Amino acid sequence: MASIMEGPLSKWTNVMKGWQYRWFVLDYNAGLLSYYTSKDKMMRGSRRGCVRLRGAVIGIDDEDDSTFTITVDQKTFHFQARDADEREKWIHALEETILRHTLQLQGLDSGFVPSVQDFDKKLTEADAYLQILIEQLKLFDDKLQNCKEDEQRKKIETLKETTNSMVESIKHCIVLLQIAKDQSNAEKHADGMISTINPVDAIYQPSPLEPVISTMPSQTVLPPGSGHSPPSSSLTSPSHVNLSPNTVPEFSYSSSEDEFYDADEFHQSGSSPKRLIDSSGSASVLTHSSSGNSLKRPDTTESLNSSMSNGTSDADLFDSHDDRDDDAEAGSVEEHKSVIMHLLSQVRLGMDLTKVVLPTFILERRSLLEMYADFFAHPDLFVSISDQKDPKDRMVQVVKWYLSAFHAGRKGSVAKKPYNPILGEIFQCHWTLPNDTEENTELVSEGPVPWVSKNSVTFVAEQVSHHPPISAFYAECFNKKIQFNAHIWTKSKFLGMSIGVHNIGQGCVSCLDYDEHYILTFPNGYGRSILTVPWVELGGECNINCSKTGYSANIIFHTKPFYGGKKHRITAEIFSPNDKKSFCSIEGEWNGVMYAKYATGENTVFVDTKKLPIIKKKVRKLEDQNEYESRSLWKDVTFNLKIRDIDAATEAKHRLEERQRAEARERKEKEIQWETRLFHEDGECWVYDEPLLKRLGAAKH
Repeated sequence: MASIMEGPLSKWTNVMKGWQYRWFVLDYNAGLLSYYTSKDKMMRGSRRGCVRLRGAVIGIDDEDDSTFTITVDQKTFHFQARDADEREKWIHALEETILRHTLQLQGLDSGFVPSVQDFDKKLTEADAYLQILIEQLKLFDDKLQNCKEDEQRKKIETLKETTNSMVESIKHCIVLLQIAKDQSNAEKHADGMISTINPVDAIYQPSPLEPVISTMPSQTVLPPGSGHSPPSSSLTSPSHVNLSPNTVPEFSYSSSEDEFYDADEFHQSGSSPKRLIDSSGSASVLTHSSSGNSLKRPDTTESLNSSMSNGTSDADLFDSHDDRDDDAEAGSVEEHKSVIMHLLSQVRLGMDLTKVVLPTFILERRSLLEMYADFFAHPDLFVSISDQKDPKDRMVQVVKWYLSAFHAGRKGSVAKKPYNPILGEIFQCHWTLPNDTEENTELVSEGPVPWVSKNSVTFVAEQVSHHPPISAFYAECFNKKIQFNAHIWTKSKFLGMSIGVHNIGQGCVSCLDYDEHYILTFPNGYGRSILTVPWVELGGECNINCSKTGYSANIIFHTKPFYGGKKHRITAEIFSPNDKKSFCSIEGEWNGVMYAKYATGENTVFVDTKKLPIIKKKVRKLEDQNEYESRSLWKDVTFNLKIRDIDAATEAKHRLEERQRAEARERKEKEIQWETRLFHEDGECWVYDEPLLKRLGAAKH
């Protein structure tokens, strides 16, 4: 008996220029998706068309959680499920069918069989050449900028487009080769790491010991000869349809050859057959308060003031614990085998790999907004910028703080991903400086964290945009008259066995006593070896400039070369105004020791991150936080990740996302424009509403 799944879907047709209801039947053994105008027509065997799944490619769209495509035989078919869950069930079943029929092999001639080590070496080498090719692709942009002849420009654009397509194909090949290696590794099968894939003659076969039950609640994939589950309300596994593999046509077809959309033509025309969806996508915003208060700045001091008036101690008010300090957070490489295999299972044949959803259990148990606070893990270095009397020394100190700001963001050898902040999410914290005394108790009531002393370094971050994802953050120390304002827009790109995160944006250190502003940029991040044991490195060229003094610095974060070389290297040069030769050269590792060589001949340790004590940030306890503050917002996900209840953590994350979507739809229906809480857009930058510079200026008047 064929393993079959059936149910209703809508199919896009060019004839009617819209979606049309159809009844679909998926034959697992035949590798065929047939469709009928109705269930009754299906019972009569009056097939409207079919999609042959061998060699097919499934595509999804992040902006619409109910549609998907199947591309095969040079045709692209567009489908629409009732909702995201139903789409996921269909995609899961289709992928298993595609996998079975795509991996059938003709049988190989006997001969030399390379070892896994040989395979790994060649795969890594291929990925290294891929990175070189990606870098060389940038040359096309330079040539296009300098090209003035239209005909030559068209040739370059055609070559660039063709090369980009080739690079994307190579990326997919590298991932599929990695999957093939893991599927053929007998040791991993013995460990139970691949419990549902048992390659026999290179074809997917259910285990002979037990039936293979899909994780989908309303659909079951059964081995031949076994019983079948009761049909669900939306998708069923009927026994009354048995399509023989002999009935599989040579090509996919429909009743009208105009019923499919060519993906490229459809992309260029902009006439995508999508439903109207919320423009803010999946990461929208939570309700700000049940009472419907203003969306702007909330009053966060009331609960703290009442606690302080009762004589509550600092330890009672603030939490300096980092969830990553727990032993369970780092884990061993062995414990991350399941992470590796889950990542592999997320890679769908032919899908856009930037859409891969990372499993809940490799999340870092904190929001990206909280991770940005790690820039100030050494607040004493930050505030000491304003202590320097000479502009040259201030620039050197800015560079020293900047280079010390990256190592604290990573703990453990295995890379993990922080939560994606949702629109309107806030994170607040502060640091007590090492030399701070109990006499410094005057509060900075107008500041971003109004319940701490004027000698503390305070920090606030807000997710100000979701499309594109932009985080804005601000820090200050009132007594030192220094502030920092920044915004970062993260843009991810799949690079074969790596993920690149382009950090678009800038920061500004302001020394108010000297009216100096140091504009700086951020390095890109790379998640390397994402299909084995992932690790993080930084890469790219960054700059720090002060327009008033003319001092500048150039910093390069070097990525590890394929052959030899060290990880995490940096080199930096600091320049005096109008000088082409630097007065200070720095080199080392951004997560280790960095050495400085001055033009005077002096050599010294510039920063030693191994010896620098990390000053822990202090965050209000959960019971004192507002609903939209990061730790409060993600508390259920964090708690369940701590106790390793992955299902509960995933469900908590799903509830949060669903609530966001509902509220985004409500805002759209009521035509309510989203308002940020603490930051506003100023040109291409996002600026804190009440910075120290503004408050001090107002106080003078």
